[in-house]
Amino acid sequence: MSNDGPTLAGGPGHTHSPGGTGHTHSPGDAHGPAGADGRHLTAGQQAHARTKLEVPDPGSEPSSPSPDGAGHAFSFPSLPDAVDVFDTTLRDGSQQEGLSLTVGDKLRVAEQLDHLGVTFIEGGWPGANPKDEEFFARAPAELRLSTSTLVAFGSTRRAGVRAEEDETLRHLVKAQTSAVCIVAKASEMHVVEALRVSLDDAVAMVADSVEFLRSNDLRVFLDAEHFFDGYKANPGFSMRILQAAEEAGAEALVLCDTNGGTLPHEVQRIVSTVFDRFETQIGVHFHNDSGCAVANSLAGVEAGATHVQGCVNGYGERAGNADLAATIPNLSLKLRVHTIGADRIERLTPVSHHIAELVNIAPAAQQPFVGASVFAHKAGLHTSAIARRSDAYEHIAPELVGNGTRFVVSEMAGRSTLAFKAAELGLELDSDAMTSVLDSLKRLEHAGYHFEVADGSLELLLRNATGWEQPFFELESYRVIADHAAARATEATVKVLVDGERVVATAEGNGPVNALDGALRRAIGSRFTALDEIHLVDYRVRVLDSAKGTGSVTRVLIDSTDGDRTWTTIGVSEDIIESSWQALSDSIVYGLLRATSSDHRTEEHPR
Repeated sequence: MSNDGPTLAGGPGHTHSPGGTGHTHSPGDAHGPAGADGRHLTAGQQAHARTKLEVPDPGSEPSSPSPDGAGHAFSFPSLPDAVDVFDTTLRDGSQQEGLSLTVGDKLRVAEQLDHLGVTFIEGGWPGANPKDEEFFARAPAELRLSTSTLVAFGSTRRAGVRAEEDETLRHLVKAQTSAVCIVAKASEMHVVEALRVSLDDAVAMVADSVEFLRSNDLRVFLDAEHFFDGYKANPGFSMRILQAAEEAGAEALVLCDTNGGTLPHEVQRIVSTVFDRFETQIGVHFHNDSGCAVANSLAGVEAGATHVQGCVNGYGERAGNADLAATIPNLSLKLRVHTIGADRIERLTPVSHHIAELVNIAPAAQQPFVGASVFAHKAGLHTSAIARRSDAYEHIAPELVGNGTRFVVSEMAGRSTLAFKAAELGLELDSDAMTSVLDSLKRLEHAGYHFEVADGSLELLLRNATGWEQPFFELESYRVIADHAAARATEATVKVLVDGERVVATAEGNGPVNALDGALRRAIGSRFTALDEIHLVDYRVRVLDSAKGTGSVTRVLIDSTDGDRTWTTIGVSEDIIESSWQALSDSIVYGLLRATSSDHRTEEHPR
């Protein structure tokens, strides 16, 4: 298998072994030279060691100008040349309200994270629930990780229980992962009020737990929970927790902002202090309750952290965790700090969207770097500027993160926007046609149309401006009858002209849209067999002027698919059946247009 995981520029290569879940070194373990204990160091750990020794990496230039499209040329303070990326979507991220993963889902998400190339994947808490028990039981046989190391999560031993007799620690040993992450209270308040033990007992629980896990040949990361709040209240105790973990052999000390209220300037001050005090690798884990999780992660790295935790898409309870889909490109493309393989950064957008589908949460259109709208330009002034210089309104080249520029057509569009859109479709609009389309757009959007979310209807509008007329059918009339008898049914009749022949068809459905769809398909389906592949997948209605009550104008959006692509069409009218017909007929016309165009291309270019 090729070596394209987290490596240092100009640094040593990896030696991968199959799997990634056993106690032998799995992918993610073999990252360059070995440490004092014989274990291979990750890229972040090598960077940490170099920073401590103040030996620059000869193959890295943190303060050099960014390459074309990767942002602007800024001068940055001394930074580590690499960090380890630790994704905790399967544990911390799954605590998000409304997010529930099956074991199969968790395995698929782990595969995507490995495809992205994160250093560590936290799989869950073995022994805490049947789902995580099954996940860790199935992972050795079903997960084939090529770049990532699977990590099991747990806590320190309980108060008054010996480490070797603690059930949580036993489950971690049985989880068949080479690395584990344990959480410990690093705040005096939480030790006294939540655990109800002495500060000395809390420190002993950390030391005993790390020693026990290390004696079982496990790599140990310590998550110091509530560290930042605890440090601000009693820094001495919080540092004792870290010292106990370091002396017992922990591989990384992860400072957690569990309540998410710390600000970047505090992060820099506190992480710098910890970095100066300890030889062990420092990590950071930020929640987003103050909206600063990504910024805090960058501040932590600037202060010396070389291990960064978070979740793809920022999943997690309350306001979520640091979004790795933003943290990774900010570090790699802006700060020139190595995170994942350079050839994998372009996978950020597809992996982000794939995981969103797996967890059944719609991707946020305005999510930085990977959202569908973050490189979409609507104002005519913007698009005309981008035509001359791509970075006029884009902070990076979107292709670097697997995204792309889009030109959104609306009433704000100028001639350059329309020209870009027409060129995308292979259409030529002369000056008169361009003027006509602009006038139509502004008039229709004033009436309630919203073409930036209706790509199918927009393309038909642009084609019509070139003189094209759809050849599939011509509507004469339609009628819908709703029967509210004991057996409720809706009947629709459609009269159309097809190749000059008048066709009348009637169909029943469970509502007016379903009935109209059935009648139109019955009228033209025998002539256009491609219609069998076109299906409605979503139907949305919005009332545009609620002050008029039932007489309000309604906007209908219909999503359709042919199994290869999905498109959206729109209709607007005071009559909801009329607006539905507009969107429905456009969806079928667009689908047939795609099908016939594909047929022509196949005939002209046979395989």
